[in-house]
Amino acid sequence: MKIISIFNQKGGVGKTTTSINLCAFLALNGYSVLSIDIDPQGNTTSGLGFDKRSIETSVYDVLTSDATIDSAIHKCELVDNFYLVPSTVELAGAEVELISVPKRETILKEKLEKMEQKFDFVFIDCPPSLGFLTINALTASNSVFIPIQCEFYALEGVGQLLNTINLVKKSLNKDIEVEGVLLSMFDSRANLSNEVMKEVRTHFKDKVYDTVIPRNIRLAEAPSFGLPIMLYDDKCKGSEAYEQLAKEFISRQGR
Repeated sequence: MKIISIFNQKGGVGKTTTSINLCAFLALNGYSVLSIDIDPQGNTTSGLGFDKRSIETSVYDVLTSDATIDSAIHKCELVDNFYLVPSTVELAGAEVELISVPKRETILKEKLEKMEQKFDFVFIDCPPSLGFLTINALTASNSVFIPIQCEFYALEGVGQLLNTINLVKKSLNKDIEVEGVLLSMFDSRANLSNEVMKEVRTHFKDKVYDTVIPRNIRLAEAPSFGLPIMLYDDKCKGSEAYEQLAKEFISRQGR
């Protein structure tokens, strides 16, 4: 079972879009996939059609009580082999509630180690911050998947992001690695997008996926309907790109 955090402390880079659609396409390819929504905004949860008001056991309960991850797993009825540990608004208060708890950075790691149900891949959708929730995710993960948007300031903060990963590697999780870097919101007509692509590939080299996610209105619309892009518009460029990304992701495993 491989555990992967989808993380960039910059907001609006495509973390949740990637969390939903990469997981959905991997599940469609027959892999058993669990997505853990550890972002208080809960966009992965609502983007998969779950009503956050009706969820009884969420990642908040896993982090702040004796609730197991197995008790918080919800089947995604939209795609076979796809499961979710949802997020609710209560998660926003978890950091304050756990401030005095010993080893609070390893709560999620310990809960995952005790999980009875096993998956091929576990993806953790992190919040756009470097706080307690993100540290828990990185401590529990084998690797980090980094989406970077092809826009101005794209590389601003990447140094801080890598520094955070290195700090976690030194003190909490010596085995964590960068899984890969995904270029998102690419506009082939814009010189800036091409310049950012060149910079990112120079910086991260072979860690950058060949697949690039285009700026696509259908991708932006799909979450408001609670659907992965493949079920909203499987012929759009965004859907084709995430299908290709899933294939490339699979081909890179075991390298």
